[in-house]
Amino acid sequence: MIAYPDTSFLCSVYREQEHSVQADAYRSQMTEPLRVSRLLDFEFRQAIRLQVWLHQQDKKKGYGQKEADQMLADWASDIATGVVEIIPVDHDAVLRLAEFLSSTYTPGGGNRTLDILHVATAKHLSAKYFLTFDARQKKLAQSMGLRTPL
Repeated sequence: MIAYPDTSFLCSVYREQEHSVQADAYRSQMTEPLRVSRLLDFEFRQAIRLQVWLHQQDKKKGYGQKEADQMLADWASDIATGVVEIIPVDHDAVLRLAEFLSSTYTPGGGNRTLDILHVATAKHLSAKYFLTFDARQKKLAQSMGLRTPL
């Protein structure tokens, strides 16, 4: 495994937004499938569904069902064709590493649970790069020796 993404990277690939040019450029240079955990797969799908709900509450927020359906269809297609590969992880090992990260870095960095879990997963899977646009998550990944090219 070379690179492990977070949800900010995936959202930038599957929906036009602020960091899409960077995400698309990085993705186009990758020669291997984009490898993700089942947790990241779930979080990405959930983030899309939440945006639809937000949009239903306030049309200035989130995005509509049609756009969400297209994102989910593109994601499913990429999984089916091997562009994205969901890889198994040892959740017990990831949680042990996550606890270490939490106790070591959250007091000074304010890290969120899923951010910690994604960095722990990347490290557990021996990723060299962590793909994120989230500043705190980037700092956490760097503290674990992961390179953050974005």
